[in-house]
Amino acid sequence: MNITTPISSAQSLGFDPDRLDKIPTFLQSYIDSGKLAGTSVIISRHGEIVQFEVNGNKDRENNLPLEKDSIFRIYSMTKPITSLALMMLYEEGKLQLIHPVSHYIPSFADLQVWDEGTWDNYTTKAPDREMRVYDLLTHTSGLTYDFMMAHPVDKLYRKNKLGGAGRTNLTLEEIVDGLSKMPLQFSPGTKWNYSMATDVCGRLVEIISGKPLDVFLKERIFEPLGMVDTGFHVPEDKWDRFAPCYRKDPETGVTGRVDEADATGQFTSPPSFLSGGGGLVSTQSDYLAFCQMLLNGGEANGTRFVSPKTIDLMTMNHLPDNKTMREMDNSAFSETGMDGVGFGLGFSVLLDQGASHSLGTPGIYSWGGLASTYFWIDPVEDLTVIFMTQLMPSSSYPIRPQLQQLVYAAMID
Repeated sequence: MNITTPISSAQSLGFDPDRLDKIPTFLQSYIDSGKLAGTSVIISRHGEIVQFEVNGNKDRENNLPLEKDSIFRIYSMTKPITSLALMMLYEEGKLQLIHPVSHYIPSFADLQVWDEGTWDNYTTKAPDREMRVYDLLTHTSGLTYDFMMAHPVDKLYRKNKLGGAGRTNLTLEEIVDGLSKMPLQFSPGTKWNYSMATDVCGRLVEIISGKPLDVFLKERIFEPLGMVDTGFHVPEDKWDRFAPCYRKDPETGVTGRVDEADATGQFTSPPSFLSGGGGLVSTQSDYLAFCQMLLNGGEANGTRFVSPKTIDLMTMNHLPDNKTMREMDNSAFSETGMDGVGFGLGFSVLLDQGASHSLGTPGIYSWGGLASTYFWIDPVEDLTVIFMTQLMPSSSYPIRPQLQQLVYAAMID
């Protein structure tokens, strides 16, 4: 599936065309108010494109329009891709989800848990148990992110330059080695905390496969799926398609540019740190190919990536006692709502529609990225929706739940 795929009749795919037309109109209001530079939405049902609408600019200051093949920083929408890569190796019998992480990364055998004190004067204690591979995939590992600003361990990450997808001279191996020296916020399996856990998953892919993460992803996922514009940087011959990134000032509310689409940009040269948690760039058509493969039970273009049983395993709730993210919450941040939502192996999973106060279907799995990108897959309705823009932080506006409301309000069959 690519950007030249003809758009099918909305009515034949169960949508009201007039209601669908309200989606780009609504998104244009965000652009007209100066909150967003541009937006792109693709809706696919039964493997056919229902709507593919692009609004506004990729480069607002130079009045360059956003286009259907524009390239975006997808940040944490990298996580499902890395999680799938690890599960491909799991299917080959090369790891066990219940294995301690130290089975593959020996330094993780010595992890300690924060006890009390301040970031520069603290005590630790032994964890109740070792961190296991499934703790990484479910964000119950005890790891954190440097940008959280909610716990002394977050500050320790900042002091030791252990950031997420930001550019650094450190390699993935060096980043993970640094994480092994940091205290955990809590004993693995006891709480949910958004974290650099998927970067550790990326390192596991490297160790187990014997290949750098970028090479593994390219050979095993991107090339077979035809994801020709997805990778850890944008090559120079594609800079004209790359959208600059914007940020909302928390004090003034004004949106300004923070990352360029030229030689000065963070994503226009190969990085030292291959961030499996947030380092990829992609396009609408590329990410749709990935989502459609998941919705097809792990198969696309005549290639079997994983089995339907593995997709089922990844998209069921793995939080203990079927708890929700809210019930286990220790996080200052999440890319989706937490009420009525559990977590699988790389995705959030809607468990209780009433508790989430949202339109949709139990079983939806989804995630988003720092620059406000978002996707969800509804297996019951055979539906995929992908939203692309470039505004940090993703918590700036409630555009994700609003989009979900509009899409399901347009569905009539």
